[in-house]
Amino acid sequence: MPATSSTPAGELPDETVDAVVIGGGAAGLNGALMLARSRRSVVVVDSGTPRNAPAEGVHGLLGLDGTPPAELLERGRSEVRAYGGTVLSGEVIKAAPAHPSAGGDPRFTVTLADGATLRARRLLVATGLRDVLPAVPGLAEHWGRGLVHCPYCHGWEVRDEPIGVLAASPMSVHQALLFRQLTDDLVYFTRGTALDDDARARFAARGIRVVDTPVAEVVAADDGGIAGVRLDDGQLVARSVLTVATTMLPRVEGLEDLGLPLQDLPNGMGRHVVTGTAGTTEVPGVWVAGNTADPSAQVGASAAAGALAGAHINADLVTADTTAALA
Repeated sequence: MPATSSTPAGELPDETVDAVVIGGGAAGLNGALMLARSRRSVVVVDSGTPRNAPAEGVHGLLGLDGTPPAELLERGRSEVRAYGGTVLSGEVIKAAPAHPSAGGDPRFTVTLADGATLRARRLLVATGLRDVLPAVPGLAEHWGRGLVHCPYCHGWEVRDEPIGVLAASPMSVHQALLFRQLTDDLVYFTRGTALDDDARARFAARGIRVVDTPVAEVVAADDGGIAGVRLDDGQLVARSVLTVATTMLPRVEGLEDLGLPLQDLPNGMGRHVVTGTAGTTEVPGVWVAGNTADPSAQVGASAAAGALAGAHINADLVTADTTAALA
């Protein structure tokens, strides 16, 4: 049934909708936008906890560089609603397959934390991921400000600052070389991780100082920023910016009944949901887009993945509708 108007805030559709989108970030909203523009009934359930919430602006997104994340998402929600889609604030606590239609078309039930239930023909999972930081005292409170992880998301903003890399995995070596492009003053804290002779030679050639003494804590400055890194021997290495490779884990709590295939990322970087073309999964009727499937995707790439998944979901529904009409 074509969606022609927005559902009022807090009011859920009684009928089975064409698609429920779990996650209201760039991927989920762009997928919903494609579906709504195809006159599909679509409901987005948004928990309001985007990965990039602490960031001052979204970067690397053509035409919208520097836009605050909250502003970008509010624009997206307004656009989805303008085409008749519904965007709900809420948390999905369970999504599971239901009995298919008489013709074999997939069906799903989605349960929200407040007890409300949605029924859908297709699901787009765009729940994003959770960044797990190393257990270094004083580190977590600087996340998204003095503590960054992506040179393409935040690098320009910390250029020429004294930057410290807190090693966390084999990927930290590559991360250090990327941030060296942005500053001449870079210190690499090994934190007990292995650093072979080749890596040390590369660091020396690029003027990267290596500190092997264990890290005790991150010290805050009087203004709330970062003053430096305290070592076990008491020395304070002055730094105003730190970077670390996080462990990236997909947000799939409550989605276990869907049976989404998970796979470990290389070098202990975390996990992701395995997808095929356009976000398809081995679960009929379920697509996945954004950081849940591709942890390295920035906002633009996540939005593009959501749009592609939305288009493919619509095409799949068209096929199902035509089959049902023939029957």
